[in-house]
This record gives sequence, structure tokens and C-alpha cells, in this order.
Amino acid sequence: MNEVQQTVEVAKGISDYGMMAVTAAFFLLLSASMMIALFKWFKSMINRLLEQQECLSQLLDAVQNSVSLQHNLVERLEPETLLRIRNLTGFAFDLSVEQVCRLIKRVREENHIADKEATALKIRKSLQVMHHDRNSRFDSFTYHGKPLSEFCNDSWIEDVAIVVEGEIYNKDGANNARAYTNVKLAYDNIKTDFYQRLNSLGL
Repeated sequence: MNEVQQTVEVAKGISDYGMMAVTAAFFLLLSASMMIALFKWFKSMINRLLEQQECLSQLLDAVQNSVSLQHNLVERLEPETLLRIRNLTGFAFDLSVEQVCRLIKRVREENHIADKEATALKIRKSLQVMHHDRNSRFDSFTYHGKPLSEFCNDSWIEDVAIVVEGEIYNKDGANNARAYTNVKLAYDNIKTDFYQRLNSLGL
């Protein structure tokens, strides 16, 4: 009965307002319902984005807190790490002092030191072997992700070679105590340079 009544009303509307008016009204109603549906969809999308934004904000806060904690931990461990490196490398450089002093004595006794060119070549070759051997041992330890050998400088070989030549060709003759003092001073300068390189990376 309701369906018949609706059909009669539609027919009456068509006769009263014309087919175009009824069609226009139908499309207006359809458009309005689509607009409402779109608004609801946009609203749900915006709500989801806001929720995701809030989750991302919370995640970012958590990451920043974690980074801050790690930074504090690193700052506390840094002095201890440097102290361990200083102790380890200090033994290695002190051993090098003894090795260089023995090298001076050996070159004096075994080489024809009048041939300065050959003597200089032998000194630098021996010091280079010692330098690379020490670096190979430093490779097992890292600081800020870099092996300790990267903080060593090849120019140290020449610095020590000059001290060794100065002792071998010293006009006052051989003096083991003087040689030890001068070689120790050279390696103290090397240690200072090494620690400065470490500190420049840590800053």
C-alpha cells in the first residue's frame, strides 16, 4: 500500500512540478548525501592522521630520551676509556724506548757508521718495522669506531731517526744514559701528539 502511495505522490509531483524539477531535486539530494559521506570520510582520515601524529610524537620523545641517556652514559665512560687507552699505549711506547736504545747500541757495534747514508737507511728501516709492528697491535683496539693505529703518525719515524743519528754521531761519544734520556723525550712528544689526536676526535 505504501509503495502505491509513493508512486502516486511521485506521479503527482511530476505533474505538478514537471519532470525536470523532480530530477533536479533527486540530484540535489544525491549530491547532499555524497557531500555528507565525503565530509565524514575526510573527518575520519583527519582523526587517523592526528592519532598517528600523536604516536609519532610519543615515539620521537622516547627516541630523544634514549639518545640523551646514551649521551650521558658515553660522557661517563669517556674518561675511563681514555685512561685505559693511555695505560695500554703507554706500555707500548715505553717498550719502543727500550727497543730504540738497543737499536742505537746495535748500530754502533755492528755497522760501519762512517757510511752515513747506509746507516741512515738501516735506522729508518728498523724504526719503520717497529712502528708498523706497534700499529698492528693497536689495530685490535678502537676509539670512536676507529682503530688506534689511525691516530699514529708516520712522521714519528723520522722524529726518532733524527734522535738516533744524533746519538750515534754525537761528538762526545757513546753515552747510554744520555741516549735513553733523549729517546725517552722523543717518545714523550710522540705520546703527547697521540693523546692530542685522541682528544681532538672526542671533542
